[in-house]
Amino acid sequence: QVQLVESGGGLVQAGGSLRLSCAASGLTFSTYYMGWFRQAPGKEREFVARITWSAGITTYADSVKGRFTISRDDFKNTLYLQMNSLKPEDTAVYHCAAARRAATYDYWGQGTQVTVSS
Repeated sequence: QVQLVESGGGLVQAGGSLRLSCAASGLTFSTYYMGWFRQAPGKEREFVARITWSAGITTYADSVKGRFTISRDDFKNTLYLQMNSLKPEDTAVYHCAAARRAATYDYWGQGTQVTVSS
């Protein structure tokens, strides 16, 4: 059974930082593309960042480029999202997801709430 469990969310002031983690089990983590998505109240889910397997090539949404960093530790089966210079508009539930093929996400975590106060 595949499980993706996010942690690290919380309440932070604008300009602050958080690091999200996503612990994966039940899959060969090192062979999956991994991504972060977020969903704010009343809005559709949106892509945040993605990292490929093997080469670890990263892609970011324009709204977070230069502020967020996605990384992975294949020995720990864990995905990370370092979020710096947070803005109130970053407030959302953040989900990690795993894809065996690029852009086709097979598994999703339950999410962790990030709230940025102004």
